[in-house]
Amino acid sequence: MHEISVEKCICNDRKHRETEGGSMIIPLPKKVNTIISTLTNAGFEAYAVGGCVRDTILGRTPGDWDITTSAKPDQIKQIFGRTVDTGIEHGTVTILIDKDGFEVTTYRIDGEYKDARHPDSVIFTRSLIEDLKRRDFTINAMAYNETEGLIDVFDGIKDLQKGIIRCVGDPYERFTEDALRMMRAVRFAAQLGFTIEKSTKDAICALSGSMAKISAERIQVELVKLLISNHPEEIKTLYETNITKVILPEFDLMMETPQNNKHHQYNVGEHTIESLKQIRADKVLRLTMLFHDVAKPASQTTDHHGASHFYGHPKLGVVMAKAIFKRLKFDTDTTNRVLKLVEWHDDNPPVTPENIRKRMNRIGLEQYPYLFEVKRADVLAQSEYRRKEKLVYIDAYEKMYETILNNHECVTLKDLAVSGKELIAIGMKPGKKIGETLDLLLELVLIEPNKNTKEFLMEYVRIRVETEKENMQ
Repeated sequence: MHEISVEKCICNDRKHRETEGGSMIIPLPKKVNTIISTLTNAGFEAYAVGGCVRDTILGRTPGDWDITTSAKPDQIKQIFGRTVDTGIEHGTVTILIDKDGFEVTTYRIDGEYKDARHPDSVIFTRSLIEDLKRRDFTINAMAYNETEGLIDVFDGIKDLQKGIIRCVGDPYERFTEDALRMMRAVRFAAQLGFTIEKSTKDAICALSGSMAKISAERIQVELVKLLISNHPEEIKTLYETNITKVILPEFDLMMETPQNNKHHQYNVGEHTIESLKQIRADKVLRLTMLFHDVAKPASQTTDHHGASHFYGHPKLGVVMAKAIFKRLKFDTDTTNRVLKLVEWHDDNPPVTPENIRKRMNRIGLEQYPYLFEVKRADVLAQSEYRRKEKLVYIDAYEKMYETILNNHECVTLKDLAVSGKELIAIGMKPGKKIGETLDLLLELVLIEPNKNTKEFLMEYVRIRVETEKENMQ
């Protein structure tokens, strides 16, 4: 066991706890400690391990608590009454306490990784050290229980102090075992504000091509975690290590496309990275900023003055982003929301009530106020040329939108004072004609909202129907 001086630990909130001898104490949740104590009392070793230990040391709240033990799966199941075989072939059993589940995994040594994703086999071992050797990074290879304290044989604490992501052992071996670990290294750097140690980064550059063996679903999860971290700009590290060349080649083209006009100070990729930093950590917003200019490389033209233009890039961007979302197996809701924001991010209608009502109808209320956040981030990632003027425009656009909302003005069919039922009641037959008439009424109300009354609209329809009858005679 390594005794760790409290003064040497890096903890975000600086609230350390220590024993009389100066060793670190990690407060374990009661149920976690119960599982560890139960296994220990039965004659086995057991520790909290991995990310939960790392996060607690850093003053972060762990998302879950993983436990490692010398007990084999069948022994774990004998000791605890309620268990689920969540990964029994790899030694993992979930123990249920009340409504909470805790994964408990037997110490193991992984066999050969032929697919760069999963071990072909696992061998159970009685050695904690052997189990820790197979883990990805030093900061994730620490174990703890209240009896023995912190087990840190790979200097994870030292790397936490230095803010370093470093592989356990040979990085080439770790990344050959599971290629996704390369992307995880960048993701951890983004989440923790760390840098990747040189030999680890060199191995990523050398082995990045093996990312092609990783499933789209796993890549998507890591990409989103990186994007919604405090340092989304780390996507540039994915580019520098050639990972995007495999998983997102469109981004490489963005990094290679200059924007030679007075509205910009960065190339397309650098502008995209800056825009990611300018918007809050929301999945839809960050994905929108990543792809809002994805079509600029394909739509770039140069005028006779040498200035770059990107006409039509929002609409083409929708097509390209849709293909990327399909490739990376994103869900339909996320895809549709992002595509709508990509399509309209560069639209700047004249700020009049009529124009904004029509935009609210076309774009959809569910996209606001996300659209304003996207537009502001886009402007803040451009050059300072007319920046204040652009931001003032967005403020005016948003104020008009809020006024329309506060006045409860009609901008959708569901806000219309009449529905298909009323039209049928006056003799119109169900079908296409009903929809066309409602659209006509909505268009009228978008121009003049004060006409959105049942009396006016029904009278308007009656006159229209009578006129059509007369014309047919």
